[in-house]
Amino acid sequence: MTVRAEASGPTLTYSKMRGVVAILIAFMKQRRMGLNDFIQKIATSSYPCKHPEVQSILKISQPEEPELMNANPSPPPSPSQQINLGPSSNPHAKPSDFHFLKVIGKGSFGKVLLARHKAEEEFYAVKVLQKKAILKKKETADKLYFVLDYINGGELFYHLQRERCFLEPRARFYAAEIASALGYLHSLNIVYRDLKPENILLDSQGHIILTDFGLCKENIEHNGTTSTFCGTPEYLAPEVLHKQPYDRTVDWWCLGAVLYEMLYGLPPFYSRNTAEMYDNILNKPLQLKPNITNSARHLLEGLLQKDRTKRVGAKEDFMEIKNHIFFSPINWDDLINKKITPPFNPNVSGPSDLRHFDPEFTDEPVPNSIGQSSDSILITASVQEAAEAFLGFSYAPPMDSFL
Repeated sequence: MTVRAEASGPTLTYSKMRGVVAILIAFMKQRRMGLNDFIQKIATSSYPCKHPEVQSILKISQPEEPELMNANPSPPPSPSQQINLGPSSNPHAKPSDFHFLKVIGKGSFGKVLLARHKAEEEFYAVKVLQKKAILKKKETADKLYFVLDYINGGELFYHLQRERCFLEPRARFYAAEIASALGYLHSLNIVYRDLKPENILLDSQGHIILTDFGLCKENIEHNGTTSTFCGTPEYLAPEVLHKQPYDRTVDWWCLGAVLYEMLYGLPPFYSRNTAEMYDNILNKPLQLKPNITNSARHLLEGLLQKDRTKRVGAKEDFMEIKNHIFFSPINWDDLINKKITPPFNPNVSGPSDLRHFDPEFTDEPVPNSIGQSSDSILITASVQEAAEAFLGFSYAPPMDSFL
């Protein structure tokens, strides 16, 4: 049996097709694994990497900055102590104030649930974390609740998974809104550091919403650098893998990787073997198939430039991205004011419409223990401070969750 994509195209045998499917399945499984799990898995692998840079990466030492990657957090405060995690819209709220309706996400430290506030009748996404797993302190309260805006247009990853890739106009629209969001963060001296399709949501109209700011680094001015080894393997920039100081251009590399994935269906240097993928990021030239426009090719080559000093965005940051010929069809004023009709409408009927969430989550029953009054609750706008106070706050499923 053979499958022929087009009359003039190459013949794809059934066995080769199965191999391609196996790669895609492995890719989706690995995408749901946390960086630490990757590192632990690679460290015990016998893969004979030829390049000393990758061998050095696999022997990652304790990071210099006391951020999320800190393996030895300071002892947790006693239950009587207050932990200031930022401003709260309702400091007196408690779990019993909510109806917990559906599981919409799951990680190694807990779950994300759709919840409706009983009095306000507003819908929220509530991240429920197991404090025992985070603090390893039995006398603390059982759970930590983090109440977030509820967005139900689906992850960009979910839509890519279903459609495999996007046409260039749709990819351009998403890339422009993402770039605008990154440019705004950079104007506040914040480097995002973890751009990937899983952290990019669509709202009910189809506009981009950037989420999960747990790996953000603040106070990075135009020429400032940082050095923490963090991020997601498929999107790590070469300078991060080299464990060199890096700057805000790391976000433009990630934008290039996401744009490439939107156009081609996989990240630019993807391999099932993570060590080999790291080697590709460091050493393999960027390969672009001829089915994209010259302007898209030029932008990808500029964003995925291994030398960060030559990368698009290195000199004038967002202005370089904004003025690139690839984005010439975009009216940026209209984009910022959401006057451009998105190329895809999620067509959700309301907050209870969960069609764009993975049924693997939504089919799972809400645990009876969720929402008990004996639990503690946290309602705050400061994801960064929560991430620093509680190791594991960022979404990081266990290695075997989806195997």
